[in-house]
Amino acid sequence: MVLPRRAALYMVLVGLVVLFLSPFGWLLITALKDPSELRVLPIHWWPHEPSLGNFQQALSFWPYLAYARNSLMVSTLYAVLATLASAWAGYGFARLEAPGKRIVFGVLLSTMMLPQIITLVPTYLLFGKIGLLNTYMPWVLWGLCGAPYLIFLFRQFFANMPKELEEAAIVDGCGQFRIFWRIFLPQSWPVIATSLILSFSWTWGDFIAPALLLDDDRTTLAVRLAKGYFTQHGEPLSNLVAAGTVMYVVPVLVLFLIMQRGFVSGIATSGLK
Repeated sequence: MVLPRRAALYMVLVGLVVLFLSPFGWLLITALKDPSELRVLPIHWWPHEPSLGNFQQALSFWPYLAYARNSLMVSTLYAVLATLASAWAGYGFARLEAPGKRIVFGVLLSTMMLPQIITLVPTYLLFGKIGLLNTYMPWVLWGLCGAPYLIFLFRQFFANMPKELEEAAIVDGCGQFRIFWRIFLPQSWPVIATSLILSFSWTWGDFIAPALLLDDDRTTLAVRLAKGYFTQHGEPLSNLVAAGTVMYVVPVLVLFLIMQRGFVSGIATSGLK
């Protein structure tokens, strides 16, 4: 009975994988098609002559790599700063004592229930008043403030670490910052990987903030790609859109493949007591 159950489980899992990957598969197939095949009925499920020319055209139709560089800069900057700031805040909530710490942590967690759309207008007005529009400084400030969910992950992880490590470091004359930097942070690689993947993908896929705060020449790839590819007559070039979108997804997939082991471990262990 064990083998049939396992075979059935594998079949279900394979079916789910195919279901989840089918949109990306169709996108990739569209990116390999000639424009004339997109309007043919019945539908060509596989291109007659697959070609990578659409990817070359998508890169040269408008400065794709320049916008990709903007996205990479903003996403990396925010991911690194948010990870470090969240780790430091999580360490404080987990290992330090202060009056009202539980109340502050509860307020922090409650901010995760606040929809982003509510803060758009105040955020725009605030950054406009201090002259930070059309700059990348908002992402620097957001990164330095950390992220509530990431702080929660680090707090859960640091709270489970043995107290003897901290006591031994104090006996050796280490301060709190050195304890955090030399002992706790190197041990938290699974949560660091999780934080980097999540924060990078949040920023890489964000459309609203770059569209609101940045001009067209400094905006990110997500905003520029949303405007699509059009002919001189205003007709959409769906094959180029598909090719550009496939390349847009690649950096996040590469980051996840590199850090997937730490990501899974971080999600699994941060909630354990």
